[in-house]
Amino acid sequence: MIPITKPLLGPEEEEAAVAAIRSGWVTQGPKVAEFERAVADFCGAEHAIATSNCTTALHLALTVAGVGPGDEVICPSMSFIATCNAIRYTGATPVFAEVDQQTYNLDPDAVEASISPRTKAILVVHQIGLPADLNRFYDLAEDRGLKLIEDAACAIGSRYRGREIGGDAELACFSFHPRKVVTTGEGGMITTNNAEHARRLRLLRQHGMSVSDAARHSSSQVVIENYECLGHNYRMTDIQAAMGVEQMKRLPGIVARRLELAARYTAHLRRHPWLRPPHIPEYAQPNFQSYSARLADDAPLSRDDLMQRLLDRGIATRRGIMLAHVEQACADLAAPPLPASEAASAASVLLPLYPQLTDGEQNQVLAALDEIAGERAAA
Repeated sequence: MIPITKPLLGPEEEEAAVAAIRSGWVTQGPKVAEFERAVADFCGAEHAIATSNCTTALHLALTVAGVGPGDEVICPSMSFIATCNAIRYTGATPVFAEVDQQTYNLDPDAVEASISPRTKAILVVHQIGLPADLNRFYDLAEDRGLKLIEDAACAIGSRYRGREIGGDAELACFSFHPRKVVTTGEGGMITTNNAEHARRLRLLRQHGMSVSDAARHSSSQVVIENYECLGHNYRMTDIQAAMGVEQMKRLPGIVARRLELAARYTAHLRRHPWLRPPHIPEYAQPNFQSYSARLADDAPLSRDDLMQRLLDRGIATRRGIMLAHVEQACADLAAPPLPASEAASAASVLLPLYPQLTDGEQNQVLAALDEIAGERAAA
């Protein structure tokens, strides 16, 4: 079986995790701080704040941006449901806007048309690692007095106009789930260049506690903490962070190999009769967290049929990006017509892509796609 993805973990991550356990620091401690610095330095941001996962990172980012009950936040329906859920955790209402049919990222014109007097923020998603056109969104947010928050769950190592995602953001949120480019098992990170945001994020992720555990335990004086506000337990452990430090060392090589594999897919699919490679705008250098192929309108079979035929040949795939507005969990949310999102989701399929995928294994995937195309042509 060729899986859809596989995390790249080795003895370095194992040894780092064991060392963290042996150190006695198994909750948030010095390794979390080291991992935060590594991510901030890589992205070119002033601050990075680790959290338990990207969903909690999004919740905290929205909170420090001032989002709360009665507010609206514009976001895509075409995104993992955590994007929508994080907005709801604040008491605000997600307002779904249409995506661009080429990039699957939010359409700035659709976002502008969705702004109401209750709109507080725009939550823009870098779909499967493909950067959105941030300049257009920042201009729109500034013009309309809105906050712009980046759901960069998939985008560590992606670049927008030559700059790392997360480096110029007011608030950008990353995921370290095993399907992501860098993994700590579970884990999240918020980058920001706003010192007050960073202070509040650190406070909110640890119960609103005025002094961190690390500061208390390292002090030569008795420290009695106090609790300044209603906070959360959204901490990352040092065991996870120790893995993350090693993963960040691998990141350039991981991205380079993903780009090589993506280029091979694209070169082949340009000759395929009814599968299309993803569109990459000139301003974006994605990390190819996933490789999304799209079935042409005249494809002779459905997306799900293609996935099954590949699975029958020992090749795992996944559907394209989900739609939150069709899920039962979002049945209480009003959604406008979203034909572009629905068409893009229904026609897209994610192909196997991970650094350990060999050229030979990728050739098996490509041969299977050609074989299926030949079968359909002969039918």
